[in-house]
Amino acid sequence: MLTVHHLGISQSDRIVWLCEELAIPYELVLYERDPVTRLAPATYKALHPSGTAPVITEDTLVLAESGAIIDYIVARHGNGRLTLPSEHPDFASYLYWYHFANGSLMPCMMTRMGEGGMVQVMHDRAARNLAALETHFAQGHAWLAGDTFTVADIMIMFPLTTMRSFVPLDLSPYPNLRAYLRRVTERPAFQAAKAKADPDLELLID
Repeated sequence: MLTVHHLGISQSDRIVWLCEELAIPYELVLYERDPVTRLAPATYKALHPSGTAPVITEDTLVLAESGAIIDYIVARHGNGRLTLPSEHPDFASYLYWYHFANGSLMPCMMTRMGEGGMVQVMHDRAARNLAALETHFAQGHAWLAGDTFTVADIMIMFPLTTMRSFVPLDLSPYPNLRAYLRRVTERPAFQAAKAKADPDLELLID
């Protein structure tokens, strides 16, 4: 049985959502953050040497890292769903946005909250990344990979929603991006995942 170890208010919400989109059987184990430090409990940190969310287990496998977990689940259980084949005209766009979330957007959003000379650089980089997303959706694309909902959309939601519980982000200048977030949150699988993983978490989409 595939087991998703979900740390409250964390990137592991992506994995719960993925399993709901694929409608595959899985076991969900919930872990609460320390109410004072907001850090993961020792039991979660002990799951994998990284000590971070997400983590899945299946038989003897213990796997961390959002992208690696998503690739594993899609390859083993997805039957080609939520990805695009290499011959698809939007394949390169799909790959770009899939890796964009953790490769570009999240690092600059987190670093801009610090201190020092790099803060303004990361502010500017975050602004460019958000503007790129706004432009993409202003061009009429329903999803990141054009007209097809993929795991790229699952990856991007954490830095634009859940992460804002830790890192404030004003999306008021980006109406097309906010409309996209509303489309995503209307998906039944997204709603089912939130109800199971973080039912009390305020959904920040505006």
